[in-house]
Amino acid sequence: MSETARIAVVIPCYRDGVLAAQAVASIDEGEPVEIVVVDDASDDLPTEAALAGLEGNGVIVVRQRLNTGPGPARISGLAATTAPYVFPLDADDLAVPGALGAMADRLDANPDAVVCYGDYVEFGETELMRAVPDEIDPFRLAYTNEYPISAMFRRSALESIGLWPGMRAYEDWHVWMTFAERGLPGVHLGAGSPTYKRRLHGHRLLTAAKSHHSELYGQLRRDHPRLFAELGEHRRRSSMSRARQVIYPVLYGSRRRWGWEAHVKRMLDRVGLWTMRR
Repeated sequence: MSETARIAVVIPCYRDGVLAAQAVASIDEGEPVEIVVVDDASDDLPTEAALAGLEGNGVIVVRQRLNTGPGPARISGLAATTAPYVFPLDADDLAVPGALGAMADRLDANPDAVVCYGDYVEFGETELMRAVPDEIDPFRLAYTNEYPISAMFRRSALESIGLWPGMRAYEDWHVWMTFAERGLPGVHLGAGSPTYKRRLHGHRLLTAAKSHHSELYGQLRRDHPRLFAELGEHRRRSSMSRARQVIYPVLYGSRRRWGWEAHVKRMLDRVGLWTMRR
């Protein structure tokens, strides 16, 4: 690890040590990268062994005594790094070789941008490219989050908004809402250039959180009053089509989520409806 690294990768890990080791191994850049794995109080032997192996190879592992959730775990990892650009990567996801450096280059070239983000690959039973909007759109974000937490953030920007809250879910949505509410700009890496690979398996935390969606979304509304107070102006400035501007408040927002919706979404994915750029 070099003190001159411009990129830090922070990987929270809870009972996913084997996958975390795969995530670390997937980081392949032509420059130094700070890598920190945060053990969020895992209690299983495979994770213990995998993290011990990472430490033996020089990877910093921060161990927490209490399970705090991904947001506070990322904060612990951030405190153990110094690089100006920070890329959060979940333990069960993978980096794309060369993508971290490309995103850092984009931030170097766009000093006003607080984050570089882009399209990403979902893999598991099937594999597809998930499109991410070109701009940080406050109107979209008021109803649903289509932006990944695995993006290249300026450390200074994360610190200025208070980092991640102590939420057990939707903490990434909170970050993007804060950027949108404050009018902070981002930069897209480019259509079809994957920023990372997101593994779909089992019941990820976000999937489990949907049963508490109304409560969590209500908290987001209370935390971001200005964003919702200015929805009319955000709608006028949004690049979304008129049809989507009508559909999103109906499909998303505070509406209760149902288990069968995931099956419908997979069907729409097969015909490319939600994977095309929009």
